[in-house]
Amino acid sequence: MASPVPRVSVPDHVFAQLREAILLGRYRPGERLPPQRALAAELEVNMASVREALKRLEQLRLVEVRHGDATRALDWRRSGGLEALVLGGGVDEPFARDLFEARRLLLVEAARLAAVRRSDEQARSLRELASAFAAAGDDSARLRVDWAFMAGLVEAAGNLVFQLIMNSVRELYLKRAEAFTALVAHGGSHVGLYARAAAAVAAEDAQAAADAIDALATAQAGAMLR
Repeated sequence: MASPVPRVSVPDHVFAQLREAILLGRYRPGERLPPQRALAAELEVNMASVREALKRLEQLRLVEVRHGDATRALDWRRSGGLEALVLGGGVDEPFARDLFEARRLLLVEAARLAAVRRSDEQARSLRELASAFAAAGDDSARLRVDWAFMAGLVEAAGNLVFQLIMNSVRELYLKRAEAFTALVAHGGSHVGLYARAAAAVAAEDAQAAADAIDALATAQAGAMLR
């Protein structure tokens, strides 16, 4: 069966082209972008579409727009956030590998801390979520439970910076859920790892918790990158 063709608005198209040019280094940090009128002519779009695209790039901290001056590319590795790595429904290469490596490292350390710092209520919640993952009937439901489990793990770790990072990840994860279904597409084979991690946290076994989450996050990253 044919898949629906995604409909991309003109501003979305302009935004995507300029964003790609900045992320791939076609515009170097500090370099001026062409004037809006020149961009509109080059891309064969109207000025309103260019202005909207530049506004979105500015919100992502990929460009600096100064009234009365040129729009300049920023060094996005220093100014940007995680949201700059995801466009539309998918995760762009070559950033996906870095994204899932960082996710694994954060969750493993969160699991280690959670085993030491968790409250009884948090330990109980993680075990309930592990059971909910096992009972979930489809990928969409499993994805929601996976997020709740990992977010609960980070909360139990008691590290405010970890929690703030997870807030940024949430903007990628939940708003573009269809791009991340591979994380749980083989949920049946991963059910035991959620239960193992939850049990280890409850038992205050930091190494066992870290090992279970490491195995789970590694398997999920492999599925996504494939």
